[in-house]
Amino acid sequence: MTQQEITDAVMALSLEEKQAFILETLPDLAKEAMEDKTFLMQLLPVFLGIVQESGLDLAQLMPLLGSMPLSGSK
Repeated sequence: MTQQEITDAVMALSLEEKQAFILETLPDLAKEAMEDKTFLMQLLPVFLGIVQESGLDLAQLMPLLGSMPLSGSK
């Protein structure tokens, strides 16, 4: 499949299917993509834009982020 075919297939999913797809695939996709350290600098503005468009105040997320355990920390 081409990237466009994958994009079209994902966009055709229902809201619930899109949410499940994101939750199931994002961790593995991100892990591999983060091997390129410059990718985070490309991804962060996209993620922050999504958060802002959702109506959430970024300041509201800070307490939540502070309370979350870091993945991989022991």
